[in-house]
Amino acid sequence: MKQTIIIISSFLFSTLFYGQNIGLNISLFSLLTLIILIIGNTNKFKNKTTIAYTILYLLTAALVFFQHSFLAFITNIVVFFTLVGNVTESKSSIFVNWLNGIYTSVAGFFHRNLDFNKEEETPKLKKDIDVLHWAKLIGIPLIFIIVFILLYKNGNSVFNALISQINFKFINIQWVLFSVLGYFLFSNIINPVQVEPATQSDLKSGNTLLKTDSFSEEKLKKEKQLGTTLMLLLNVLIVFYLVTDIIALSASSSYDAVALSSQVHNGINALIASIIIAIVIILYFFRGNINFYKDNKTLKNLAFVWIILNAALIILIAFKNNDYVTAYGLTYKRLGVYIYLLLTFIGLITTFLKVLKIKNLLFLFRINTQIAFVLLIGLSTVNWDAFITRYNINNVESLDVNYLIRLSNNNSFILYDLREKGTLSPNNNRAIYVKHKAYLKKLNTRNWQEYTFANFKENTNTETHNY
Repeated sequence: MKQTIIIISSFLFSTLFYGQNIGLNISLFSLLTLIILIIGNTNKFKNKTTIAYTILYLLTAALVFFQHSFLAFITNIVVFFTLVGNVTESKSSIFVNWLNGIYTSVAGFFHRNLDFNKEEETPKLKKDIDVLHWAKLIGIPLIFIIVFILLYKNGNSVFNALISQINFKFINIQWVLFSVLGYFLFSNIINPVQVEPATQSDLKSGNTLLKTDSFSEEKLKKEKQLGTTLMLLLNVLIVFYLVTDIIALSASSSYDAVALSSQVHNGINALIASIIIAIVIILYFFRGNINFYKDNKTLKNLAFVWIILNAALIILIAFKNNDYVTAYGLTYKRLGVYIYLLLTFIGLITTFLKVLKIKNLLFLFRINTQIAFVLLIGLSTVNWDAFITRYNINNVESLDVNYLIRLSNNNSFILYDLREKGTLSPNNNRAIYVKHKAYLKKLNTRNWQEYTFANFKENTNTETHNY
C-alpha cells in the first residue's frame, strides 16, 4: 500500500514541478508531503510540537502562493526540513531537526535498507531485500523479450508492421527522471531517520553550566582580576565612544547622502567588531568555574554594563539608519541593517541571560537558532518589494524610481498606479509600462502549477493601454 502511494506521489511530483516555476505547486506539494508523512508516522502527529510545525509548513507554502518571493520559498524549505526532522525526534533541538531533516531527505532510504557491520565497518543490504534477485527478475526477461522481438520482426511481415508502428517518442526521459527523483524523496521521508550520535547527544545535554572538579580559587582569583581590569577599561572606552557619537549627532542637524551613508556604514563596522569582541570576551571569562566563584560579582556587573552599553550603541546606529531611510528611502541594504541590528540586540540579550542564569554555550546555540527560525518565518510574511515601493512613494521626496523598477514584479501594479498619476519622467513612464506589460504577459501564460495570488486579481487579465 505504501509503495503504491509513493509511486503515485512520484508521478504527481513530476506533474507539479517538471518544467514549471514555483507557485501553486508548492502548496500542493506540501499537502502531498504531509499525506506521506502522516501515512508513515501517524502516531507522531499526535505530538503538539509536530502539529505546530505542520501548521507552519502549510503557512509557509501559502506564503509562497501569496507573496511569491524567494525568501518565502527558502523559508518553506527550511520548515520542510524542520518538520521531517521533528517527526524523527520531537524533543531534539531545532538545529538537530534540520540535520535529521536534511539527512532523511538525502539518505533516508539507504539508511533504512543498509545494515552496518560494526566489526567490518562495511555496509551490507538487509536480508529481506534481495537486489540481485530483483535485477534478474526484471533484467533477464526484458533482454530476452527485446531479442525475440527483433528475431520475430524478420520472420513475419505483419508482426514487423505492428511493431514498427509503436512510437516511444511520447516518453520524456527528463519527466521520467523527475518522477524517479520524486519517488526517491518520498521513499526517504515516509519513515524519517535520525543521525544517532547528534540526536542522542542533544537529548542528553542540558542548558545549565556545571561546576567542574578543577576548581581552584587561586587561579579563579587571577582570572577574575584580569577580567575585571579588561572589562573596566572596555566600559570606559565604549562610554567615551558613545558620548562623542551623541555629540556628533547633536552638532549636525542634517547630512547629505554621502555623509549619512558613511555614518551608518562606519557605525555598522564598529558595531560588528564591538559585538563580536564583547560576546567572545564574556563567553571566555564565563565559560566555566568563574561562574561559581564567590567574588565574581564585580566582574559580572561589569559584563552586564558592557552588554547594556553595546545595546545603546545598537540604538544609536538604528537612529542613523532611520535618518538615512527617512531622507532617501528604503532599500534592501538598509533593511538588512535593521535586521542585523535586531539580531545583534537579541544576541546581547541571550548572552546576558547566559551569564545571569549560568547557562552553557549549547543554551546560546539552541535559543539563537530558535529565534532565527521564528524571525525567518516572520520576515517571509511580508512582501518586501511591495513594502519598499509603497514606503518610498508615500514618504520620500527624492524618489529613486529606477531602483523601484529594478525590484521584482511584486511591485508592478503599484508602480503602474504611480505612472497613471502623470508625475514621472518619460523614461520612467516607459520603463514602468514595459515592466507592467511583460508581467501581465507572464501571468497570463502561466500553467496552473505556477499560479500565484496575482493571477486571481481583478486587473490581471485586463489589456494594457497603448503608451
